Amino acid sequence: MHGLKRARQASCEALAADVKRAQAQIRVSTAGLERTTLNAPFAGIVARITGEVGEYTTPSPPGIPTPPAVDLIDDACLYVSAPLDEVDAPKIKAGQPANITLDALPGQTFPGHVRRVAPYVTEVEKQARTVDVEVDFDTPPRQALLVGYSADVEAIIERRDNVLRVPTQAIQQDGTVLVLGADGTLETRSLKTGLANWAFTEVVSGLSAGDLVLLSFDQEDVKAGVKVQPKAVP
Repeated sequence: MHGLKRARQASCEALAADVKRAQAQIRVSTAGLERTTLNAPFAGIVARITGEVGEYTTPSPPGIPTPPAVDLIDDACLYVSAPLDEVDAPKIKAGQPANITLDALPGQTFPGHVRRVAPYVTEVEKQARTVDVEVDFDTPPRQALLVGYSADVEAIIERRDNVLRVPTQAIQQDGTVLVLGADGTLETRSLKTGLANWAFTEVVSGLSAGDLVLLSFDQEDVKAGVKVQPKAVP
């Protein structure tokens, strides 16, 4: 009788051991499954997947970067990142107003403001040293924007309204412009300029509103004293 009782007890202990072993195997399988699952840290768009179904990725040797398994894009809050010449970086501060233009939406300018100025200078292949600047849209454009659009940013350091201006490309290196005279010939004018950017330059003196200035210097024979015909503007 006692022997039968011990046999049953031993059988129960064996079954309990089998249950513990099965539970341990479940935990091992669960841990292995977790290692094969990627959880996105935010909602977004999957732009690229590196690898194939069933393929395993292992850590790369030192010095050889492993490409990311998934490129995930967060399109909930779009901003523009642009390189700025290090010479101009001290003039830019977070919060300054800026204008944003997009190559995909010509003729439109979107107001924004500087959200961040990188605290370091970037040097790419011995080219110009630049500082990365990030600019937010003040009001999101009505058009759907795609991540990766080409964009230009103009930070507004100082502003003046209702002033005389000329295209910056019309000003020669010596600070003069070629103006169409009353007799149809070109004449040289020296300018006193104010604010300027890559597009326009403020004229303090030297020109009057309505003066016609030469914009292109492609032809070598076009110089002061040459008789020219103004090009009709469409």
